[in-house]
Amino acid sequence: MSDMRTPLRKVRGLGSAKDGTGHFWRIRLSSIALIPLSFFLLGWILSLGGAGYDEVRAALSEPLIALAASLFILISLDHMQLGMQIIIEDYIHGEGAKVALIMLNVFFAVAVGAASVFAILKIAFGG
Repeated sequence: MSDMRTPLRKVRGLGSAKDGTGHFWRIRLSSIALIPLSFFLLGWILSLGGAGYDEVRAALSEPLIALAASLFILISLDHMQLGMQIIIEDYIHGEGAKVALIMLNVFFAVAVGAASVFAILKIAFGG
């Protein structure tokens, strides 16, 4: 990929951390992926209007529904984590606080993702 830094930045050794383009594309692609997943899951949730606990649990045990719900959660968490990282990098100026918040942001996304996927798998496989 071509170098996007200005000539002055190249001379001074300043510039991006070489991951800005990657963040840009991951956020755009996750946004695009969330559009059909959101419509699919919204339609599924609306189709369950008035359903009881057992009916919802049975519907969530369907492989396609469990896969779509898991993908939606994981892609949403990745999208959220990237967005929060950009906000933290832009608005937190102390390096120690910035590193701590970025680490907490990643740990939060991983913890919520793991717990959510575990719950979906437990329901899907009748645990």
